[in-house]
Amino acid sequence: MNTRPGEQNYIATLDLLRLAAALAVVFFHYFFRGAAAEGYLAQGYPLAAPFALYGYLGVNLFFLISGFVIAWSAENRSWDQFAVARFVRLYPGYLVCMTITFMIVTFAGSSLLSASFSQYAANLSMFAPAFGQPFMDGVYWSIVLELVFYGWVTLALFTGLFQKRKLELLFAWLAISALNEFFLGSGAARLLFITEFGPFFAAGVLVHHIHAHGRSLPALLLLAAAFLISCGTLSVTQQWMLGHYGIAVSLANLVVANVVMHAVLIGAVLLRHRVRASALTLALGGLTYPLYLLHQNIGYLAISAAEPLVGKWFAAFGCVALTLFVSWAIWRSCERPAQRFLRIWLGRAVDAGLARFRRVTAGAQPAE
Repeated sequence: MNTRPGEQNYIATLDLLRLAAALAVVFFHYFFRGAAAEGYLAQGYPLAAPFALYGYLGVNLFFLISGFVIAWSAENRSWDQFAVARFVRLYPGYLVCMTITFMIVTFAGSSLLSASFSQYAANLSMFAPAFGQPFMDGVYWSIVLELVFYGWVTLALFTGLFQKRKLELLFAWLAISALNEFFLGSGAARLLFITEFGPFFAAGVLVHHIHAHGRSLPALLLLAAAFLISCGTLSVTQQWMLGHYGIAVSLANLVVANVVMHAVLIGAVLLRHRVRASALTLALGGLTYPLYLLHQNIGYLAISAAEPLVGKWFAAFGCVALTLFVSWAIWRSCERPAQRFLRIWLGRAVDAGLARFRRVTAGAQPAE
């Protein structure tokens, strides 16, 4: 089974943008949330905190990039090729990083951070809360939203709507998102249709559509609508931040940040030829996923242990450097080999299963 689409150019600028988004989240957790949330870090960083506060928006930028990349990945792929490619992309790195987090948190024996075998088993599914267990690391919530998005794209590919009615699907999604976020407020709809972050995914898909198929009035209008709706949904997290930390980015600054996020995605695509693809850009993009999965709980434990010995600033920046190195090592020595093996093995297994299904269904057809 060929899980790769037709010839596509690797866009190095997107990997660099993905790394910037991951580092923004890292700085948010280390320099703001660590001390603000339940005392994960004993020492705060009041000089850096006002800037680190913006770092959680790196997740929104991730979703923008994901919309572009997933639409790109879905081009010229069947639904089963897409599903296999997404599983291969996410699960090996997730399994390694989740296992490492479990082992370190268990060994550390912290009163604030703990883990159990039942929690570990539930997290193997990537949907731990569905089994009554918390995520092994709080950042995993965004991976669940990515999986929901992948599920919808897989369904759209299966039905042929992605290829034939993509803009209509995006219009319906944006309408549902606006209706739920501004009027209904349904938690179930927010999860099922990703209505809080759907406009970011949709904007990324639309940027890819314009990039791949040229500008058209419907696509440009939908992109404008996605941007405007996303400006409104930013207030959801803003209110959550106020409730949990007593501080949040002002709505005006959030809108400015949203303009910047959309602009840098478009800029990364437009300037794709200015940054030459290399082993370095590939590695920087590759380490981003392990970095995102590993950094939070392990980072809190590492900074807390190192801070009395080397000071809080050296502990934090040293932890950033160490996590970057470990993430690169995981990507190179674990994630890439596992992906190559799984791509071949799963591809063959899915091909065999689909072929068997077609034979069974063909044999069940009534004779003419």
